[in-house]
Amino acid sequence: MTARMVPADAAFASDAERLFVTALCDQLPDVAVLICNQRFTDRGADREADVIVAWPGHGVAVLEVKGGSVSLRDGQWWQTGGKSKAIHPVEQALKCKYALRDFLWAAPRWSRGNPRLVHMVALPTTTLPEGFAAPDAPRWALIDRSELPVAAGRIASALRQADNQPDAPTKDDVDLLVDCLVGTLIPQADLVAQLGEREATVELLTREQAKLLDFCESHDRVEIRGGAGSGKTWLAVEKARRLTAAGQRVALLCYSRGLAEFLRRRVALLPPKQQPAYVGEFHALGIRWGVERGTDDDSPYWEERLPQQMVQLASALPSEERFDAIVVDEAQDFDQSWWPAVLASLRDPDGGCLYVFADEGQRVFARQGRPTVELGTYDLNENLRNTKQIGGTFSSLAPAQMRLLGGTGAPVRFVPCATDDAVDAADGVAEELLDEGWPPEALALLTTYRRHPVQAERQAAGQDAYWASYWDDEDLFYGHVLGFKGLERPAVVLAVNGFRDEARAREMLYVGLSRARDLLVVCGDLDLIQRVGGDAVAHRLRGSDATRALIARVRP
Repeated sequence: MTARMVPADAAFASDAERLFVTALCDQLPDVAVLICNQRFTDRGADREADVIVAWPGHGVAVLEVKGGSVSLRDGQWWQTGGKSKAIHPVEQALKCKYALRDFLWAAPRWSRGNPRLVHMVALPTTTLPEGFAAPDAPRWALIDRSELPVAAGRIASALRQADNQPDAPTKDDVDLLVDCLVGTLIPQADLVAQLGEREATVELLTREQAKLLDFCESHDRVEIRGGAGSGKTWLAVEKARRLTAAGQRVALLCYSRGLAEFLRRRVALLPPKQQPAYVGEFHALGIRWGVERGTDDDSPYWEERLPQQMVQLASALPSEERFDAIVVDEAQDFDQSWWPAVLASLRDPDGGCLYVFADEGQRVFARQGRPTVELGTYDLNENLRNTKQIGGTFSSLAPAQMRLLGGTGAPVRFVPCATDDAVDAADGVAEELLDEGWPPEALALLTTYRRHPVQAERQAAGQDAYWASYWDDEDLFYGHVLGFKGLERPAVVLAVNGFRDEARAREMLYVGLSRARDLLVVCGDLDLIQRVGGDAVAHRLRGSDATRALIARVRP
């Protein structure tokens, strides 16, 4: 494996810099970390280190990278690339080395003293003459074009030759150093404020999607499709609100209990005259009409008998108990047999208003239902609710390419472990996040196969009591990806603890990865994730590989 680069999508000042970093990443072991474009600011100046290599067992090297043709004449370094200019690469590397040292000394969480430090200059497009020597740059501190294939070896050699230096850092030392630089912990009060600010930003972005509803206002039968994070649920509530405010009797339907409770609470915040007549599960509507309740494990009841009885009962309902309009969220969860009952619920089954919101990529149940009437289709192609780092992790699983507009956030973190150990690893991560100041109500721990023991315990008290815990401020929420569709949390720890049916594993992984708005930590076996999710997902997680000691923290 190659070294980890931070940030994973670093921007480079030149192709030469990109060439050098790419070559170095391939040569270094996976325990090493390359930090690119690290800025240091003090009262005197702003400085930027091109590359910092933190290498367990060796040390820390701060490198200035210069492309073009570089030469030393009369004690002055020159760079030629279109035009000639004086440069100071050794001085820049030296000052950045001391800036790093001073920063660590001042960092409250750094307690390891001075690290083993050297400064170097990389010239990936210049070949130095044989016997080159300079007073401020001994040959061991320079890497030229001819040495690019052995750049890592040159760095290791320079660190070995450093005089009067501390012992080489351990992996824990490197993890802490990187964490101090790119994952600074902030107090809980500041974290809560930042989460609130981010939520407000996401909400404003999502409201922009309402323009699509304006465009579709004259259409009564519409399907709006969009990937995770596109704001479909917000639009579903907004459409139901608008129809109700216009005087129509509206039902806002979904399949899952958790989403139904979320929709009810969301709608309860609206003025009474804008609240739909019915908000909740499709099946609960039939039970409300008089269908006898079945057991959770009786699939023929839910998928055949209940919807058939709903059609019969709907035809006998007085007009005032049926609906002018129906809005369906997460419509991909609906079985084919349910759609006749949906239409029968309308006062005008042939022409009544039907708005459907769906994401085919989240079809995690073994159902292939589609509305039985013709709908105009519109696509949402922007992800607004996930950070770019989170959206990029699951974008290859989405049914269509989406523009990532959710803003920059903390890196996605991957905690490698055996599948059977994923829940234990996730518990450890969640505990650390709580210790760092994450509010319990901002955090969810989700599994992909067997339920977390806490979830099982809470569900034993009944589904209503279990879902009430979603809004509980006292503890984080424990759930399964199947029940968490349509929901989100600022931070999600995803335990990939296997899959009941690998034929649906890709869709389940897509749901799990997309539930986090601001911070995502994934615990599991990378081989399994790659098998079900593909190379792109595995590459993203591998690029963010971290031990539990390096949990992502929100930057101030």
